[in-house]
This record gives sequence, structure tokens and C-alpha cells, in this order.
Amino acid sequence: MTSTPAVRPGFSRTALSIDVEDWFHTANVASVIGRQGWDACELRVERNTMRMLEILDENDARGTFFVLGWVAEKCPQLVRAIAAAGHEVASHGYGHELVYSLEPSAFRADVLRSKQHLEDLTGKRVRGYRAPSFSITDWAIPILQELCFDYDSSLVPTVAHDRYGRLSGIDAGKPVALLRDGFYEVCISCIPIGTHGIPWGGGCYFRLIPYSMWIQGVRAILRSGMPYVFYFHPWEIDAHQPRLPGLKASYAFRQRVNLHRSEGRFAALVGAFKWDPICDLIDAWSAAHDTSQLRGTTSELPSGAASASLIANGFR
Repeated sequence: MTSTPAVRPGFSRTALSIDVEDWFHTANVASVIGRQGWDACELRVERNTMRMLEILDENDARGTFFVLGWVAEKCPQLVRAIAAAGHEVASHGYGHELVYSLEPSAFRADVLRSKQHLEDLTGKRVRGYRAPSFSITDWAIPILQELCFDYDSSLVPTVAHDRYGRLSGIDAGKPVALLRDGFYEVCISCIPIGTHGIPWGGGCYFRLIPYSMWIQGVRAILRSGMPYVFYFHPWEIDAHQPRLPGLKASYAFRQRVNLHRSEGRFAALVGAFKWDPICDLIDAWSAAHDTSQLRGTTSELPSGAASASLIANGFR
């Protein structure tokens, strides 16, 4: 697996992504609601995603929607609405299974099922993939390229996490990297500390960290000349999703912390920057860089003491 550096300073673009899954699909609740119980759960993903589409439309923002194949089969009209609004439709796999828990053949079948269904609904080629719970692994990359994806956006280059996956040779200094000829990795944004980073790309972190501090972190990343990639889920703006008895306390916290504030925070963030889909970030990166000349060089993203200074300056 080869990689080029991320982007040179001056490539400060913002890319927005939505992982379209419902409240009962999350790994947080898997111990209480198994896959066999999904059909009995209340579908709330359509109304929540439509609200997100309204917020994006109000702010003239475009993004990438990584749609779970299971959701696409249940709500085909939602996928068509996303595409009709001018957003990129990408794959989140079909069954929301952690990639490293699958055999390669099962992973291929899961992703192919999702990709084909999304392409049938939209009439467009699906270019991007994101692994459930960011559970990407090295052996999945050639399979994704074989299935005609252009990029993966599953890596969070941070310290150890109980669900996140890893890719060889990619760290917080490479927010965008060429893994194989014609295939890219677009990482979820972190504030770099050496080769690792503080997660600053969305999800529970966005709900937990004070909004004013979050915005300063985003601006610090952009001032460094690097792109900012944000992610969120429709269920994260839904404070009225069902409460589940028997859920482990730490998982209940991840699932529910600050849900009552998150729609307002999401709307504020969307209004604070100009947002594009990840496919546009990839296309602009490719056009701006001669990868044959850059291959093998190192990223210019600050690390170590420089990163500490960046954070301090950003949070003043």
C-alpha cells in the first residue's frame, strides 16, 4: 500500500459527511437490539435526514451522504431525495457490521449489495465508502478498489479506540492520501499531536465538547492549510429516540450525550463554513497535485511542538 502526503498548506477546504443510519443500527445499542430486532424498531432515519437536508439547503451547503444499504432498501425515496438535492450518495455498507469482524468474501458481498442498490436508485456511480464505526482495515482497500470505488473515508487517526480500525502508513499528518493508483483515503479530521491526533471530526466528540471550543479547533486546522472533514448521523439530532433499558452506562452516554443540543449545534456549524462533498475534495486535491512528483515525500502538517502551538493559538 503506497501513500502520498496529504495536502500542502493552503488547501483549507471543508467537507461535510452524513452517515445515514438509524438509532438502532449503532454499535452502542447492539448488545440490546440485535440485527434480528431491527424490523421491529421504529424508523426515525427518514424524518431526521430530511431535517438535515433542510438545514443544508438553508445554508447552500452540499455534502456526502454515506447511506447504509439496509436504510436504502427501506427508504428508497430518501436516497432519491438526497441525490435530487445535489448531494453525493456514497456507501456505508449494507448491514452495519464491523469490517474487521468479517471475512473478506463477506465484506465484499456486503459492500457490493449496498453499492449496486444505491446506484440503481440514483443512476450514478457510487465513488465513496465509509466503514461502520470507522472499522477499516488494510485488506479491505484492494476489495474496495476492485469494486470501482475511488476513495474510502473511514480512518480516524487518533489514539486507541475500542472500535476504530487502522491503515498502515496513514497518520494524523496525512488527512488525504493516495493508497493505491486511483484510490484515496480521506481521514476524519483530528488536531495532530505527533503521528496521532485529538478527534475533531464530529459524532459524540462534537456533542460533548463546547461549541465555541470546537469552532476554534476547526479554524486552527484550516489555518494550518489542511482540509477539514466533518461527520454526523441523523440520529444525533433526535433527542426523542427511544431509551433502552439495560444498556451499558458508557454506551448510553455515547448514544445520548447532549442530543437535545445537537441539532442547533449542527445548524450553527453548517452556517459557519462553506461545505462541499468529499468527492469534490478528492477531485480538487487530484487537480492541485502532481502525485507522481509527490509520492514518497512527507506531509507538511505540523506535528509535535508545532501542533501544540497550533492548538494553543487556536484556543486562545
